[in-house]
Amino acid sequence: MDTLSVISAIYRGRLAPSPTGLLHLGHASTFLMADERVRASGGTLVLRNEDLDVQRSRHEFYHAILEDLAWLDIRWQEGPDIGGPSCPYSQSERREHYLAAWCALFDGGFIYTCRCSRKDLAQAVSAPQANDDEGPIYPGTCRPKAGEAHQEYTDPAQTNWRFRVPEGEVIEFDDRHFGHQRFTAGTDFGDFLVWRRDDVPSYQLACVVDDIAMQITEVVRGADLLRSTARQILLYRALGAKPPEWYHCPLITDADGQRLAKRHDALAIRTLRKQGKRPEDIRQMLRSMPFSAI
Repeated sequence: MDTLSVISAIYRGRLAPSPTGLLHLGHASTFLMADERVRASGGTLVLRNEDLDVQRSRHEFYHAILEDLAWLDIRWQEGPDIGGPSCPYSQSERREHYLAAWCALFDGGFIYTCRCSRKDLAQAVSAPQANDDEGPIYPGTCRPKAGEAHQEYTDPAQTNWRFRVPEGEVIEFDDRHFGHQRFTAGTDFGDFLVWRRDDVPSYQLACVVDDIAMQITEVVRGADLLRSTARQILLYRALGAKPPEWYHCPLITDADGQRLAKRHDALAIRTLRKQGKRPEDIRQMLRSMPFSAI
């Protein structure tokens, strides 16, 4: 039986690291919160390997992340064992699921082909306010006009595909940490990619498809993804699925107020372990570090 098809009525949270670098304190803060909320609920924690970035994903990072999570005493009940097989929890092994979702979006008329390059977008959008967390808000260059016939089927690998957002619609949701949130489609974010011309599904699509399949009831992640939640709510709706609850964590910053990234090697869990730090030391460090406002 496919473990992802087992229906569970209890709390189901998830860890979704990307193996493009070492786990750092920012990741640890979010993953510890996810673990804490699962333990408090008596639910299930699922670990997923988000390895769709084939250019930067590395097996050595993947195994280091698993070891660091276990060292922090974060225990997942579903997902890969350290040193064991990852299927069906690695995104690189789940293309058929993303393609099925793409087909559903295509059949519903929610997506369209886009032949714009990064250079095209940079030239089309220059105003500083015309940006979101995915870059410039798409100006609609390739968006079909109202009343145009439904596009004919095209292999998704041959072009970019964008989700047509409902212009002017306000997307609202309640975040369990930051409270009520609202974003306006077409103003706060534009038509977004769901499939890239290099034949890789976008983060937005893969994340939603996996959270549906894994029956995640609450998503715990960083505050930098609040706007992505509005996009993903539209995908849930288009795919006929109920969204989970949301808990977005404040982002840890360095001494200069910049949020931590994988370039902060000195704050990588692996580096701190080599310095003799213990899990309780990591928790103490996190309690004393600055957080950014949203």
